[in-house]
Amino acid sequence: MTAEPLTVVPDATVRSAIDLLREKGIQHLPVVNHAGRLVGILTDRDLRHAALVPALAEYLNWEHRRLKALRVRDVMTWTVVTTDPEVTVVQAGWAMFQRRIGSLPVVEGGRLVGILTEHDVLQALGKGDAIDPDRFVW
Repeated sequence: MTAEPLTVVPDATVRSAIDLLREKGIQHLPVVNHAGRLVGILTDRDLRHAALVPALAEYLNWEHRRLKALRVRDVMTWTVVTTDPEVTVVQAGWAMFQRRIGSLPVVEGGRLVGILTEHDVLQALGKGDAIDPDRFVW
C-alpha cells in the first residue's frame, strides 16, 4: 500500500486534478473533505466519463461558464469501497477483482491512511514467485 497518498478536495478543479494525476503518474486520487475524511475517489475512468460532459452540455444547452467551473465533486465516484490495514493482500485483491475496481483506499478510524492499487497487489503476490510462461495462453 502507499501510505499517506496524494489527495484532493471536492472543490478542486477537474483541471488541477488531471494535472496532478499526470504529473505523479497515478490513476486513483482519494477525495477528502477539509476534516481529512474520505468522501470519494477520482479515477482515470471518472475523467474519461467526464470527457463526455461538453457533448452533453451542448445537448442540455448549458452555458460555457458552467463547464469551466467543473469541480472534482461533479465527476468523482462518491461510493467508495474501502479496506482497513489489517486485511490481507489476497482478501483485498479478491475484493478488487470481484468489484472490478483498481484501488482500495485504506481507512483506519475514519481517516485515510493509505491506498492499495492493483499494482501493489500484483507486486506483493509476485514477490519470490517465479513466473512460469507455460501457465499463460498466448
